[in-house]
Order: sequence, then C-alpha cells, then structure tokens
Amino acid sequence: MNDRYESPLSSRYASDEMQYIFSPIKKFTTWRKLWIALARAEMELGLPVTQEQIDEMEANIMNVDFEAAAKYERQLRHDVMAHIHAWGDQCPKAMPIIHLGATSCYVGDNTDMILMKEALELIRDELVRVLNNLAKFADQYKATPTLGFTHFQAAQLTTVGKRASLWMNEFLLDLHEVEHRLSTLKLLGSKGTTGTQASFMELFEGDQNKIKQMEAKIAAEMGFDGVVPVSGQTYSRKMDSFVVNTLAGIAQSASKFATDIRLLSHLKEVEEPYEKKQIGSSAMPYKRNPMRSERICALSRYVLSDMLNPAITSATQWFERTLDDSANKRLSVPEAFLAVDAILSICQNVTAGLIVHEKVIEKHIREELPFMASENIMMDAVLRGGNRQELHERIRVHSLEAGRNVKDRGLENNLIDLIAEDPLFGMTREELVAHLEPSRYIGRSPDQVAEFLENDVKPVLKQYAAALDGRQVELSV
Repeated sequence: MNDRYESPLSSRYASDEMQYIFSPIKKFTTWRKLWIALARAEMELGLPVTQEQIDEMEANIMNVDFEAAAKYERQLRHDVMAHIHAWGDQCPKAMPIIHLGATSCYVGDNTDMILMKEALELIRDELVRVLNNLAKFADQYKATPTLGFTHFQAAQLTTVGKRASLWMNEFLLDLHEVEHRLSTLKLLGSKGTTGTQASFMELFEGDQNKIKQMEAKIAAEMGFDGVVPVSGQTYSRKMDSFVVNTLAGIAQSASKFATDIRLLSHLKEVEEPYEKKQIGSSAMPYKRNPMRSERICALSRYVLSDMLNPAITSATQWFERTLDDSANKRLSVPEAFLAVDAILSICQNVTAGLIVHEKVIEKHIREELPFMASENIMMDAVLRGGNRQELHERIRVHSLEAGRNVKDRGLENNLIDLIAEDPLFGMTREELVAHLEPSRYIGRSPDQVAEFLENDVKPVLKQYAAALDGRQVELSV
C-alpha cells in the first residue's frame, strides 16, 4: 500500500536521468566532492591537510549513511553539519579538516550550480532531439500547401513544413538561450559567511593570492571556468531566476506547438501519434483526443507559474543572506527542471510520429481557395480589358453570395461558377479553375524552409550530433 504523497513529476512524468540529477545521493555525493576539492586545494597551497586524509574521503564518496545523517540532523537541526558528522564517522582521519574555512553555502550553493549545469545539458540534448524530429518533418512537407490561419480564420496559404519551421524557430531560440545560460554559469566558490573570505584570510595568513588560487583550483576540479566575482554568503538568487526563466521559455514554445497540434487535430489535418489500443474516452469510443499535446500544455502551464518563485525569492533577499530562499528553491528549481524534462520527452514522442492527413488539407484548401484566388482572377480580367473597380465590386457581390451558400445553406463554395457566369469577366470556367492551383499561393515557403534548415538547423544538429545517438536526419536541402 502506497500511503504517502508522491510527486507525479517523479512517479509519472520526468525521466530517470533528470530525477537522478536532483536525487539525494547525487546531492550529497556532490557535497563530498566539493569538500574533497576544498581540502585538496588547501593541501596544495600549504595548509595542514594530508594526502592520507584526502584518500580516505575519496574512498567514502558514495558511502552515504542517510540514517546516520538524519539522526545527527535531529540533534543538530542543521543539515550540513549533520552530513559532516556522518561522513566524519566514516572518515575519522579526515574529520578534523572537513569543511575547513567554509560555510554551509560552500556545499549547498556550489552543488545547486553544478546540478543546474548538468540538468541544463540534459535539457539542451532533449531540445536537439525535438529539433531533429521537426527538421525531418519540415523537410518532408516543405512544399505541401495548407491553409494559413490568422485569428484562426482562413488566410493565405502556407505549407505544412513552413508551419513546422515556426515551431522549430522557437525551440531553436530556446536552445541558444540554454547555451547562453551554460556559458555564464559560475560556481559560488568559497566566499565565507558574508562573502568577504575572512576565514581564509586567517587560514592563509593574509595571502590573497592563495585564496584566489584556491577558488580557481576548486572551480577547475568541479568543471567550471571560474567563480562569481563578488557575493554575500550565497550566489545571487537572480541566477536561479535566470535559469527558470530559460526553462519557462521552453515551456512557452512547447505549449504553442502543442496548442497548434490540438487545433489541427480538431480540423483533422494533423494529429499526434495514436496507439493501436489507445482509448480516447471512457464514454465515447470513437474519440481520438490529443492527450499528449494536452499534457504538454498542462505541464507548461505549471512551469510558467513556477517562474515567479525564483523571481520573488531574488527580489526579497536581505543584505548578505537570509534563509527564506532555501525551502522555496528546494521545490521551485528542481520541479521546473523535472517538468520541462517531461515536456520535452513528450515533445520528442509527438514530433517523431506526427500524422498528416493530406486529403483533408486539400479539401479545406478547395473550400477556401476561390476566395484567395479572387485577386488574381480580377487582375487577369483587367489584363483582358476589364475595369478594375467594376470587377472588384462584382467579386465582392459574388463572394458574399458564395459565402451565404457555404455558411447558411451548407453548400460548397461556388464562387468560380458565379464568376464564370458573369459576362463582365469574359473568362471560361476552365480559365478560372487554372487560378486554383495551390502551389501558386504558397510564396517562398519551400525555399524558406530549405534555407532555414540548411543555415540554422543543420549546424546545430551537427554540433550536438552526440545527443542524437546516430539519429540525425538526412535532409534533402
């Protein structure tokens, strides 16, 4: 019997990889790696730390005794000190120098930055896989005409592939934002209780150069190119806000994509994948609900609302440190990552199996194209000697009549027949029908898609080919 609440992000949606990044074992082993990096740097810079002590710590990185740590925390009411004592019991030789000169945020904040970096790298690779799927789709359908929509009203034609390129462009913007965030993340380093490094000034007897070297050594060992230049006890909580804003940007793009799929599904033009035995409704057996796209929208809405948490936290910090950030960021940052991980996982599934119903698309084009062709027909009639103003009025009158046939009588669009019967135009029905070739109304769509894939998408897929596991598409461009 499962009688305790379990987050759906863990039990239902997020990947094992993302869950591991924010797991207790990952968190506390990273604390230990940071303590080792600190001790190693201090030893190399002349403090009384021995290689034997470091070896003892390294031998016990993964040996986390959670029960012992919990017992210490009940006594000490301090999670960092609890883990120092629990680890110290396993490393008695190293116990005297664990956490030497540091404050709790040395392990807490640096670990948070390390985990966010690893999680962003995972999100980056997931974005690349979504782009890879959409690239194949856009390339395949780059010249397939479809109705464009403005205000969800039929507008000039576009192509199925061109519409996909709009989705891709937003995900590509998100990828570049992730890259920017990764390139600017820095460790807190070891700044002390108020950010002044006073404890290290004492340990290194005022040698500021050694303090700088110590931070550089720690950053390098933990895979970073530097530490923040100034801080209080913590790194600026704006960094959390920046990162979650980046995740919220992905949620915006995913929701826009999924909403379009939901609308296209209603039109029966494009659908998400549908399993052979999938049930759309417990009461209506015929239903094919776009449940995956709906889930993308639901999770995206959660991330968009979560975006406020780190923003408000950043805005309400006091001076060098308050602790009202801790409980909030324990929830808001990991949960944003878990949700976006789930969103992109579903996006990968949907984009890999999009179903295009070309005959339905053609039917909808036929219903609307006579209206769109009216300007070309008018120009053709003018070239044959007609009066532009008179022709414009006649097309307006015929369009209203054809519209009434469609909307009020449930008949087909007969605008072409009405114009063919009007002697003012002097055109046969065959000549008018020639204006109804959809490819004449898609503009540069095929070339725009080809250029976008070649110039903007292919370089990204090539750069991150390792994320595709050999699944990179061969584009025809």
